[in-house]
Amino acid sequence: MPTTTATDGTPLHYRVFGDGPRDVVLVHGWMVSGAVWDPMLEKLDLTGLRLIVPDHRGTGASGRPASGYTLAQYAQDVVAVADHAKAQRFALVGHSMGGQIAKWVAADAPSRVTGLVLLNTVPAAGLPLPPDAAGLFRTSAGDREKQKTILGLACKQLSPESLEALLKDSGAVSKDAIEQCFDSWTAGGFADRLSAITAPTLVVATDDPFLPPMFLKQAVVGLIRNARMTHLPGPGHYPQVERPAETAALVSAFLAGNAAQA
Repeated sequence: MPTTTATDGTPLHYRVFGDGPRDVVLVHGWMVSGAVWDPMLEKLDLTGLRLIVPDHRGTGASGRPASGYTLAQYAQDVVAVADHAKAQRFALVGHSMGGQIAKWVAADAPSRVTGLVLLNTVPAAGLPLPPDAAGLFRTSAGDREKQKTILGLACKQLSPESLEALLKDSGAVSKDAIEQCFDSWTAGGFADRLSAITAPTLVVATDDPFLPPMFLKQAVVGLIRNARMTHLPGPGHYPQVERPAETAALVSAFLAGNAAQA
């Protein structure tokens, strides 16, 4: 399994699927690892694509440092993985906090990013939560019941098997990652940099109770010059797990159109 090193020496693990000429990096969010993409990957047509699926620091098979759980460092980690995989130009598919990280990379290195798909992305400005929810989220490391409660609040169409897979993945995420990463995505703080994004962008909204379509339209689509939105009704916060076939179809259609424009 390929592994590279972050700027601070942390080992970063990633997986590669397909061997096509177009590179796509899948950027996962908080409380999970790159395994969150597996249900969608099973449904995705890999023709012409090479998918690069990292585990962020503190998750999956990557290293577990005590620090570095900032959006800036995550963005550097994603670029380090892309460099190691020899992906000079790539599309980014980001979910939740992973959407924030994808936007950071696209704003920081616009010449390298060919397209952006943002699934229920946290806005660049962040997403402060009410005190009760913030307390639940931030103290959920290694606590199956708290993580089950969070997934119950966030998801609408999660099968018992999918819930179990997510809980198994979430339970292994480090305490430092859960706490510091939560602080990072709720704070955001880089909305002023989105004007640097040049890549065509598709924002996918669902019936996510935390990130409803009208909110994403104002807080995300309105700030990125080449952005448009599509609404996938039914699922909650994890469409790639709740409705993997439909999510794969949306991603495939965008990537195919993106290739035609390139």
